[in-house]
Amino acid sequence: MAKNAAKKVADQIEENAANFTADVKKYAHQIWLAGLGAYAKAGKEGAEYFKTLVSEGEEVEKQGKELINTQIEAASSKVESFKEKVQEKVQEKTGGRFAKVEEVFDERVASALGRMGIPSKKDVDQLSAKLDDLTAAIKSLQK
Repeated sequence: MAKNAAKKVADQIEENAANFTADVKKYAHQIWLAGLGAYAKAGKEGAEYFKTLVSEGEEVEKQGKELINTQIEAASSKVESFKEKVQEKVQEKTGGRFAKVEEVFDERVASALGRMGIPSKKDVDQLSAKLDDLTAAIKSLQK
């Protein structure tokens, strides 16, 4: 009888192992099918999903550019305002000294150019006016 009982237990263990193996195969096959289904669905819906992501990305990019442009304009405005204030303060503190320095510089450059024999703009304008007068006189004589 002990042999019979041992055989029954061994048969029972073998049957349980066979059932367990069948269950594992069944679940593995179901997991495999679920993966295939997900892949097929992603293939079908993936293109539409990609297009949706692209359009949403374009919208976010547009909003980002608008935000950046707004911030740049605000910063430019602040910089321009600051620049004007600085120029006003510099003008107040210097009291027009820059204009005097510029005038003295222009006079010295003109003097140096004159010493080198280079005619000034005034000299060139006078010569140009004389040439215009001579050209007109020649034309009137030719007629």
